[in-house]
Amino acid sequence: LVRTGFRYLREHQEDDGSWYGRWGVNYIYGTWQVLRGLGALKVDMNEPWIRKAGEWLRSVQHSDGGWGERCNTYDDPVFKGQGPSTASQTAWAVMGLCTFADPNDPALLRGVEYLIRNQELDGSWSEDETTGTGFPKVFYLKYDIYRNSWPLLALATYRKLLKNAKINGHVNGAMRELVAR
Repeated sequence: LVRTGFRYLREHQEDDGSWYGRWGVNYIYGTWQVLRGLGALKVDMNEPWIRKAGEWLRSVQHSDGGWGERCNTYDDPVFKGQGPSTASQTAWAVMGLCTFADPNDPALLRGVEYLIRNQELDGSWSEDETTGTGFPKVFYLKYDIYRNSWPLLALATYRKLLKNAKINGHVNGAMRELVAR
């Protein structure tokens, strides 16, 4: 059964390394979900087809350190990874990059910094874009919980990665204060 799942993932990976998403918008979400699943299964994340997914995420990171994508990618994939940065989509990309276990990855660091920099004083994040998918090309949803739950999970995931790296002596000083919190 697992082999069937791996075959499906390999067959449905886009040429650029991304995967189509179903419940979140869209390729950032799909790519994160696959990477997180593969990481949970303890798959060798250095396999070229898997590393290609990480490279795709890095390639669509915005200059502000975040990631964003609009619903129009369901109509035309030429728009993959384009759209204003959002907290939830940045969180998905951060969690996807965390699966490669490199806490010093510059793209990962910029993503974490984006989340920290854009957190509101009350601990929440603002998000005007629609990042949820009801049925692709039919209707889209604005899950209010996305803007807060995914960034918290992403920061916790990165913090865990940092703690594991600290134990193994691989932590860059830039994010040590996150571990201490």
